[in-house]
Amino acid sequence: MLICCLGQTQSWQKIHHKATVVDTHNDVLSSLDGRDISHRLTTGHSDLVRWKEGGLNVQFFSVWTGPESKHKEGPFKDANVEIDSLEFIILRNLPHMALATTYKQVKRGIRQNKLVALIGVEGGHMIEGDMEKFNTLYRRGMRYMTLTWNNSTSWSTSAMDETLHADTLSHKGLTEFGREIVRTMNRLGVIVDLSHTGERTFYDALATTSKPVILSHSSVWSICPVFRNVKDDQIKAIAANKGVICINFYSGFIDSFFAKRYEYLNGPGMRIVQDSLFTLSKDSAKMKAAWKTYYDQELAKVNPTMNDVVNHIDHIAKLVGVDYVGIGSDFDGVDALPAGLEDVTTYPKITQELLRRGYSKRSVKKILGGNVMRVMKANLR
Repeated sequence: MLICCLGQTQSWQKIHHKATVVDTHNDVLSSLDGRDISHRLTTGHSDLVRWKEGGLNVQFFSVWTGPESKHKEGPFKDANVEIDSLEFIILRNLPHMALATTYKQVKRGIRQNKLVALIGVEGGHMIEGDMEKFNTLYRRGMRYMTLTWNNSTSWSTSAMDETLHADTLSHKGLTEFGREIVRTMNRLGVIVDLSHTGERTFYDALATTSKPVILSHSSVWSICPVFRNVKDDQIKAIAANKGVICINFYSGFIDSFFAKRYEYLNGPGMRIVQDSLFTLSKDSAKMKAAWKTYYDQELAKVNPTMNDVVNHIDHIAKLVGVDYVGIGSDFDGVDALPAGLEDVTTYPKITQELLRRGYSKRSVKKILGGNVMRVMKANLR
């Protein structure tokens, strides 16, 4: 029996490490805070040592800034500073990393057993409505652009705004300038990313693009109905486009019970519970410590597991087939992850679970990265 179990373990691990594993979304550039990811860290979700252990081959590094830019010059400056950071990391780790801007470079980096880095700009607001700034980010290596983040632009509307702030919008979807941006992305070889976009923007972009798109970090609405997830009709539309939906690991996008409890504890529940704890202790420091313990315990009760993440993959595969689903973890960009997917070393658990559920080796390899590689080949020059 031990020999049998050992053989099964070696089998799924071998399949995982032979596959090309692609993660389309990691936010470590926005959360470095002086940390050196060249070495194993005890904080955060990502570093070169742990990426290697997780069998990752290709990482899209998210370049992100919020609606309020970090630099007075604006979000375009923020984007360039993060690209500077990635270039510096790669220069310090040339034997182990390679920046790719073409499909051939991606393949070469994989053959060289390096972590292949690509740049994904998370939010069209970073081009500041200026095609020259778009072109600059393209020249610096941007190979996907998320049309919106949670904030809308003058030319595209976000899922958050279309869902929660529809009455304040001057328009919905893509303007003609937005359509021109999509056409320019197709022409230059920048993948259109529809995560975060509102449904109107989503369908406008699909009607405009001539290339397959991605959703770099989105999950399934019918399992977890939150504004950031995609509905079954959208999933079918992505399959018709031959694009890929890359599942986000964030607990609040995986399980609706977690999402509701998280919203309560970070909203009205925080004041109610903290007031009660302060009444008991009459000490702010003790109240804060007790609140953290209570908060962590309450979320742990409803935290989803790695199996729940695979349920999202499974849903898409059963709805439209295995060719249209991938992985977009959002590591280092979220504050809650499912049990079993705590950091980048855990990718092999997804392989193990998919095989346990009866997926073929070929199907598993598509989900782990083959599908995204197909979209890259169709887009990148």
